[in-house]
Amino acid sequence: MRKGSFVTIMSDMKVLRLVKKTEGDLPEKAFTAKSVAKPEPKPAAALPIKAVKPGPARRPLRQQERPRLSREEMLKLFRVMYLSRRLDDKEIQMKGQNRIFFQISGAGHEAILVAAGMCLKPGYDWFYPYYRDRALCLQLGMTPLEMLLESVGAEADPNSHGRQMPSHWGHKKLNIVSQSSPTGTQLLQAVGCAEAGYRFKLIKELKKRIKNFRDDEVVYVSLGDGTTSEGEFWEALNTACNLKLPVVFLLEDNGYAISVPLEVQTAGGDVSKLIKGFPNLFMQRCDGTDALESLAVMRRAVDNCRQGRGPSFVHAKVIRPYSHSLSDNERLYRAEEERASDAERDPIKRFGALLTEESVADQDELQKLKDEVDREIKEAADKALASPQPAAETATDFVYSPTVDPTSKEFDTEDGVQLSGNPGTMVDLINRCLLTEMKRDPRILVFGEDIADCSREQFLDQVKGKGGVFKVTANLQREFGSARVFNSPLAEANIVGRAIGMATRGLKPVVEIQFFDYIWPAYHQIRNELAVLRWRSGNEFSAPVVLRVPVGGYLKGGAIYHSQSGVTVFTHVPGLRVVYPSNALDANGLLRTSIRCDDPVLFLEHKHLYRQAYNKSPYPPDDFMVPFGKAKTVREGTDLSIITYGALVQRSLVAARQAEQQGISVEIIDLRTLNPYDWNAIASTVKKNSRVIVAHEDSLSFGYGAEIAARISDELFEYLDAPVRRVAALDTFVAYAPQLEEAILPQAADVLQAITELNGY
Repeated sequence: MRKGSFVTIMSDMKVLRLVKKTEGDLPEKAFTAKSVAKPEPKPAAALPIKAVKPGPARRPLRQQERPRLSREEMLKLFRVMYLSRRLDDKEIQMKGQNRIFFQISGAGHEAILVAAGMCLKPGYDWFYPYYRDRALCLQLGMTPLEMLLESVGAEADPNSHGRQMPSHWGHKKLNIVSQSSPTGTQLLQAVGCAEAGYRFKLIKELKKRIKNFRDDEVVYVSLGDGTTSEGEFWEALNTACNLKLPVVFLLEDNGYAISVPLEVQTAGGDVSKLIKGFPNLFMQRCDGTDALESLAVMRRAVDNCRQGRGPSFVHAKVIRPYSHSLSDNERLYRAEEERASDAERDPIKRFGALLTEESVADQDELQKLKDEVDREIKEAADKALASPQPAAETATDFVYSPTVDPTSKEFDTEDGVQLSGNPGTMVDLINRCLLTEMKRDPRILVFGEDIADCSREQFLDQVKGKGGVFKVTANLQREFGSARVFNSPLAEANIVGRAIGMATRGLKPVVEIQFFDYIWPAYHQIRNELAVLRWRSGNEFSAPVVLRVPVGGYLKGGAIYHSQSGVTVFTHVPGLRVVYPSNALDANGLLRTSIRCDDPVLFLEHKHLYRQAYNKSPYPPDDFMVPFGKAKTVREGTDLSIITYGALVQRSLVAARQAEQQGISVEIIDLRTLNPYDWNAIASTVKKNSRVIVAHEDSLSFGYGAEIAARISDELFEYLDAPVRRVAALDTFVAYAPQLEEAILPQAADVLQAITELNGY
């Protein structure tokens, strides 16, 4: 129970009636959502969506919607808003003194963000904020010192330990998931985070394996008006509404994406009008500079999610009184009249005036509060500036998991392995691995385009089932149900973004990108989110997702968009393991290692190798694993060596047998994993034979073979008797006509020619 004065808002702008001071207890129900807001409407009965003008005129809140807060709560609300603004000001000052290196503010957004924080539970709910969300993080419990530690790049910074710019929020204890700079990527991850809770409720076995799931948890995600132009915004809304996930989308609409105004970004200038057709979406809007109106709206939005009705969307009109960042000057593109109009709606000034006009606090009390805040910030800044920065030798810490090493002997069970059963293809042994691993670990979820047997489960007993376009996931849905094996929308970023959010919660997504050729819409999520999450958060968060991707050519008809092999784009990404088996047995063992390791893995499956008879194998045991970074000598030789992987392994074997008829003994090394790769095996074969060919299917120039060749020349030059030779595809695209495809992709004849020429050097 609370004692003391409390107030009730009577209008949108100025009129706040101070309820008569009482010595009695405030009724407990005064602090429930039902008592401060209109009785919970169903999503279909949401308030009408109308354009919010920048001026002050607004519809007064209905009597039932008016929040009732104690004097202490009102002052605390103001204090957090003012604290947020003054932290922005302090950082701006420090940037001018060259004591920090970047600044981007949350000024003008404080009211809606403090309101959001008051409705949500730190360490219970989950948070995917964006860079304007300083006030939210303060309300959730982040301290000024923790924020300023990030500003100065201190090692003690809990957001990123000195690795990210200021205002890139992250806090493990508070469930604030590490935020990145790209706008919009957080939306799909938030949906995946909420979907993890959705799946958790459906999969009984998970209750014994994973903690920290709550039946009424909510996932908060925020964005600016510019981000609504991103495709991932629409993908996130689509899945959240389709699955009725408890996601609160907060649109902080300040009218500008850096210098681009809203009407240029959005058709009609109002994204709420564009999304109103989404089913199950509870839509609200408010003047985000009015703290009490914002609180009423956020309470309804959060309660809608807690009660399992689906996602909520809050469109809050706010202002941006400062430039986009200190790298921007808004006077270059905003008229003074417009800036002055925004200043009239400043949430700090508005709420401060409200408190004094209605005698919640007088000017002296507010000044005392402000002075306390300023002292707190000064002390925090002094401590932050004195805090050590990360040591230089820590730069590569947490690129990969520090506790699970997939290159270790723990993951090597292939020596003396006992095989059984009839030989199976690569498809068969990958499928078997998925089956046995899913039985072992209920955290594993398998999803992607067309990977289920039949999404309409009522027809499962009437159809054979799809199970992927290459049948790799056949019968997994029948075995484990649609909670664990399910189809995704035709949207690659959606697949990867959701998987990241799920993995952050402790699930183990093994997802499929149907063709390597269409992985590019997901590259943003892979490069800027999946691979870097652990490093940028200083090991506070990680996402050990496995991406299964059919790859490569030699298809007779694959043409440009079903024959790509651009592995170099991914092996160049720190934090991402890249695996490329050439046969069924290795595929089984390497996939199991991929699933059991703690890093994100790109698992490449060559389409041409899926059902070849020459790479079949009987089945290994259920604990069979091949470690990363361990190459395999598939043919011994004494004259020269071929270093290769994927489809070129078999073509090199064919060429080596032909070369043997000419008296040339060729050794062949199958790398099996491309990041990491087995440098010791490479060095050993080069020292042994002194002549080396690097062969791969991708284009010659700037390719993976160039890196291997360069390192050999750099570190093993004294062992070479001839230049390092490369065999690869032409620097063009793969054509449809068989004769053209054969000329473009490297053939056994090309490898044989290189062998002959190099041997005679």
